[in-house]
Amino acid sequence: MNTVLFLNGISDWIIKISDAVCNYPEFLLLIGGGLFFLVYSGFVPFRYYGKAIKSLSKKEDAPGQISSFEALMSAIAATVGMGNIAGVAIALTMGGPGAIFWMWVSAVVGMATKFFEGTLTIMYKGKDSNGEVQGGPMYMITQGLGPKWKPLAIFFCIFGLIGTLCIMQANQLTEAVITTFTAPAGVETTPMLRLVMGLIICAIVSVVVLGGIQRIAKISSKIVPLMVAMYFLIVLYIICANISVVPAVFGEIFRGAFTVRAGVGGAAGSLIMVAVIGARRAALVNEAGVGTASMMHGASKNNEPVREGLVAMIGPSIDSGLVCTLTALAILIATASGNYTLPVAGTQIKGLEIAINSFNASIPLPIFNGHLGGYLLMLMVLFFAFSTMFSYSYYGCKCTSFLFGAKYGKYYNYFFLAMLIVAAVIPLKLAVSIVDLCYALMAFATMFTLFYLSPKVKAAMKIYFAKQETEQK
Repeated sequence: MNTVLFLNGISDWIIKISDAVCNYPEFLLLIGGGLFFLVYSGFVPFRYYGKAIKSLSKKEDAPGQISSFEALMSAIAATVGMGNIAGVAIALTMGGPGAIFWMWVSAVVGMATKFFEGTLTIMYKGKDSNGEVQGGPMYMITQGLGPKWKPLAIFFCIFGLIGTLCIMQANQLTEAVITTFTAPAGVETTPMLRLVMGLIICAIVSVVVLGGIQRIAKISSKIVPLMVAMYFLIVLYIICANISVVPAVFGEIFRGAFTVRAGVGGAAGSLIMVAVIGARRAALVNEAGVGTASMMHGASKNNEPVREGLVAMIGPSIDSGLVCTLTALAILIATASGNYTLPVAGTQIKGLEIAINSFNASIPLPIFNGHLGGYLLMLMVLFFAFSTMFSYSYYGCKCTSFLFGAKYGKYYNYFFLAMLIVAAVIPLKLAVSIVDLCYALMAFATMFTLFYLSPKVKAAMKIYFAKQETEQK
């Protein structure tokens, strides 16, 4: 009994620390920092998005393991996950439609941050203990800031090991299967059932992650465009079937972004909280400033830092821009048409359940007892969750290799797979808090490095874009 109380006490302590660190401090760091990078770069996401798309077709032969396109798809595979569905539903419930506007703001500033990440990860590539070229915040720190800053690189890698274990993804995927299939069928939810689901998830993920970065990149480059296109078509049908309420939905988003919600608190405080809720969800989706994507882009066969930065900045426009917007529209259309009512903030909020119910309400086809929308969403959940797990294993492996040596990196994958089984069983709130806290601490190390080295990016931008203009003349 004392052991149970002790474990519960630790769990409560982790949740409280996570809530304290991941609200205003993380919001100010990621959104404030992103705004700085947006202005400092001369609004690079707006001015050079077209060049970023064109950069994907450039041939590459520099040292590395994958192409820039494969790096982008693998990074998007990691970020397009449960947060794009359950996280958006939670943001709408807590912050109202206006939270989506702040998700868009976060996507734009996230693009600027990712530009700096992608540029610096190529500019300051390092080598692991096997002599293979690598990139990521740990190498930006040791190569860019200098060897005396290595403790900061170690700090990043320690929390990177934990934060990229896919605890939340495995937990939520298990919950999704229970909500959609086993519970309606009358199957009792027991720890043994969750354990079996964890073993199945582990077996599927192992087929890809044990093949290394090349297999992860190849699978991601095929699955990401397919799953985003499929999700777009599903939501496009919802929009077309309910086109009459779509203008009202966008009106709610823009009004809600600057309107105080009754009962939330003081006017200024509640308006700021709506922004925090929307921005925090988007920041956790696109991971701009966290440092994860720079590990993937650091593996690309690219020797032009600014070009990789342009490629990297595409990511947030897809994950927290396009995909989050698709989820939000599906949910808001269901509520605007009167077919579904969001739960009251303050009650126990199950984001995935809200999304499933909204999709069922928004696709009024009498197929599968009116649950066609929910089944289609579950298909996307499976795509999203597994694609995230594939890429995250690589991040943890890179952190392990930096801390203990490249020859031990492969052993991390077995630890990663074992933790998928554990994650399927532990309480959701604890899982979310652990991931949020680790990501916040990773972000502090990454953002400090980006700020410190930002003048290097600015100088490289002038040279790169001047060269581009000269070649075009």
